[in-house]
Amino acid sequence: MTTTDSGKAPPSAEDAAQEYAANAEKLNENLAKLETLSQRLVAAMSHKKPVNPALEGPGQGLMVKAATAYMNDLMHNPSKLLEHQVSFWGASLKHYIDAQAALASGHLTAPPDNGPEDRRFANPLWTTHPYFNYIKQQYQLNAKALHQTVSDIEGLDAVERKRVEYFTQQIVDMLSPTNFLSTNPDALEKAVETDGASLVKGLENLVADLEANEGDLLVTLADRKAFKVGENLGVTEGSVVFRNRLFELIQYKPTTETVHTTPLIIFPPWINKFYIMDLKEKNSLIKWIVDQGVTLFVVSWVNPDASYHDVGLETYIDEGYLTAIEQVKQICDVPQVNAVGYCIAGTTLSMTLAFLKHRGDKSVKSATFFTTLTDFEEQGEFGVFLTDDFVDGIEEQVKNDGYLDSYFMSRTFSFLRSNDLIYGPAIKSYMLGEAPPAFDLLFWNGDSTNLPARMAIEYLRWLCQDNLFAKGQIKLFGQKLSLKDVTVPMCAIACQTDHIAAWKTSYDGVAQMGSRSKTFIVSESGHIAGIINPPSKKKYGHYTNGGPKGDADSWLAAADYNEGSWWPTWGKWLGTRSGKQVPARTPGDSTHKVLCPAPGTYVLADPNN
Repeated sequence: MTTTDSGKAPPSAEDAAQEYAANAEKLNENLAKLETLSQRLVAAMSHKKPVNPALEGPGQGLMVKAATAYMNDLMHNPSKLLEHQVSFWGASLKHYIDAQAALASGHLTAPPDNGPEDRRFANPLWTTHPYFNYIKQQYQLNAKALHQTVSDIEGLDAVERKRVEYFTQQIVDMLSPTNFLSTNPDALEKAVETDGASLVKGLENLVADLEANEGDLLVTLADRKAFKVGENLGVTEGSVVFRNRLFELIQYKPTTETVHTTPLIIFPPWINKFYIMDLKEKNSLIKWIVDQGVTLFVVSWVNPDASYHDVGLETYIDEGYLTAIEQVKQICDVPQVNAVGYCIAGTTLSMTLAFLKHRGDKSVKSATFFTTLTDFEEQGEFGVFLTDDFVDGIEEQVKNDGYLDSYFMSRTFSFLRSNDLIYGPAIKSYMLGEAPPAFDLLFWNGDSTNLPARMAIEYLRWLCQDNLFAKGQIKLFGQKLSLKDVTVPMCAIACQTDHIAAWKTSYDGVAQMGSRSKTFIVSESGHIAGIINPPSKKKYGHYTNGGPKGDADSWLAAADYNEGSWWPTWGKWLGTRSGKQVPARTPGDSTHKVLCPAPGTYVLADPNN
């Protein structure tokens, strides 16, 4: 009898046969489950609602322009395109010969791999195994050739070129070998290890996502059972003290014996829910503000259904901003408030301030803008979706539905980071059969909201496309409003790698505002992580250099870099504009009874169900 290195006897032929039979039985069971799940899959997909094709991709006009420009290049400068093609052929042929030579050496090895690093290809087999390495390197050669061809096309204007480059990248990302079972070593290894159980679980996850979204595919990013708003998210203590059809007003319970005289009201974006600022105590901006001795109010917007179809920007300003400001003044018995607007809510806050200026109303003492665009001349990465082919499709869709479904917004924002928010999570869920992580930020990201039909189109047409506010041509309440009408002391926080509200574009808008007292801060990181950046983490730093002066690059070059969060810097700025200390205020007053505890009812409602 022989033994293995571990000292144990090798399995007998009978034992090996029994193990093989057991594994085969497991595999057959899993294959049977796949058949049942496939029937559910077909049933789920049959429930998919018809969608305007204009929302599924760029219009044919862009394709025609790109193809026409390419053919013009081919006719007028064929040598350039032939050089590209020959270069690609040569690289592909060399790659094939290198792979053949490596195999001919008698060893199952891959040729040298000098391709770019890519975290999608982290599995060592992408480098060491000749099959996977060949596929990876050829994919990278194909991607490089496509990008080179597109970048060298002449005859496209800047907007068209940006869109062609963006959608080319989308195709390249979609066709990554990591996205297909037969060319993903992680998925294949997991399937073998689990006798196909990972594939069964993956298909269960896929079917569940399709069923949850009525046939539309939206990858679940976080474990929905791990969080519940009001229980382990959005739990800073407070009360709803006012409610109308558009918002609930939450006043937070003080944590200090005294507070500043001037209260603060935060207007979060209504394209998401406010509790991004209150995920958990250790990274809650809301809790941190309250701990600074500030009487804090936060607006929680309603999640609209078709009955809100005619709610536009004027409605949000009148029934939202102006009403909320007036209620806070009454509750605190003060003539002025400080206000914060986040993202689209910052854009609308700036228009509200311009309108108040025309009305001679000084209710707002100072304003703070988080990741806010007011000049849309440069639209950043999101600009690829702001041309007529998409906006016309959105307009037609919302006329039928009465609102812009949250599905479209979630999908659009996800495609701005497709590998992180679509393909990566899909691989883990559908091919590896993994459960979504218990990640609060991703849970919030998936808890999106609808937009009223009229507001969505007014915002897209008037601001994003026509840039009427920056041009001084937007007309609200019978008044033409301009950035120059924003004259209150103000502070703007932009984020250095923000892919939605580019910091330089935010800077340009602030530079045009009429205020004589401006402070501009650039936080490291992106649209969310740059704002939700608690001092305790000591993670992302920030840049300060007073208000805008000169162009954005010059401002940043001369700015001071500060370690850690921008919160304390802004807290000092806000403190000097918040007045003396008074006894802490409990939520509500004699005419504003507590309606319910925070986070309220609007944040929990789902009008789609």
